[in-house]
Amino acid sequence: MPAHWIAQRTKCFDSSGIRKVFDLAAKLSNPINLSIGQPDFDVPEEARQAAIDAIQGHKNGYALTQGVPVLREKLQARVDRQYGHADREVFVTCGTSGGLMLAMLTLVNPGDEVIVFDPCFVMYDALAGVCGGKVVYVDTYPDFRIPLDRVAAAITPRTKAIAFNSPTNPTGAVATRDEVRALAELAAERNVVLISDEIYREFCYDGPFTSPAEFNPQTIVVDGFSKTYGMPGWRLGFAHGPGEIIREMLKLQQYSFVCAPHPFQLAGAVAMDVDMSQHFAAYRRKRDLIVEGLKDHYDLVAPGGAFYAFPRAPWGSATEFVTEAIEKHKLLIIPGNVFSKRDTHFRISYATADAVIERGVEVLRRMARR
Repeated sequence: MPAHWIAQRTKCFDSSGIRKVFDLAAKLSNPINLSIGQPDFDVPEEARQAAIDAIQGHKNGYALTQGVPVLREKLQARVDRQYGHADREVFVTCGTSGGLMLAMLTLVNPGDEVIVFDPCFVMYDALAGVCGGKVVYVDTYPDFRIPLDRVAAAITPRTKAIAFNSPTNPTGAVATRDEVRALAELAAERNVVLISDEIYREFCYDGPFTSPAEFNPQTIVVDGFSKTYGMPGWRLGFAHGPGEIIREMLKLQQYSFVCAPHPFQLAGAVAMDVDMSQHFAAYRRKRDLIVEGLKDHYDLVAPGGAFYAFPRAPWGSATEFVTEAIEKHKLLIIPGNVFSKRDTHFRISYATADAVIERGVEVLRRMARR
């Protein structure tokens, strides 16, 4: 195949390092899997039944691009209650990932700069690069807090957007209310769009969640059902923000994703009425298992949310440490350089059974004593 057939945008990133670990997991028998970033609880029964009823009721055609009315109107009402903005519209996306892609495609021109915090979820810098943007990294080590002075210094006349995530993947850090307010106000003052990925908003263990949209009405929020309701495979998300931007995102959705899966939208509307708090409480306890198990052996900033921890490798590079964990102990974890310019830390996902967490902690304690 001629090399020039392949578009240059495909060279902005390699295959996901996370997927490579998943592929390796498939080849191991009885691995200790602390790698996958999806809940270990299932979709609530009411929503599963609603999806079955929708399929059996022949709700299998295209949905409206903006979302089926029963779901979109329910989301709009919730957003209106939360923020009370005169100009904040919502629509249904193909997962939070779809919302992120549409936001970047709508906002970022070739040459525009996009500020991304390091470490970060793999999609932020990849999507900015696909759009022709220049990624500007702002380092958050060692405590993974928002360094407002560094953000301010990174903003230039070419800065178009800041990608923000709290609770964060991969660190589990949760920005304080004051940090969120300061970042939101800085973005407004400097006329930079803030894209807030809020997929883990319900997984806050030590205090309430705060969205920058509360302080900056121009914030674009992307969110979804995957983590909260245990339905990552259903590809159901939503986005909200100023109408002018949302309508452009919708236009792009018409010519790309078309619509989110119709029966799962109907099920999502049912899921919104289900109390999932017992699962969030269980994940707080899982977080505590990780922190207590590793605190005397690893340099670990205690995560405040999501379902990840990001300890520092006690010896070697993170890649070397993770390689030994996988090859010698069948412990699946993710090296930090998948998410970061540094190769010093590794990501643990505790979205799994307590027994698996305990096995993983025991291996990690032994490896730290090497």
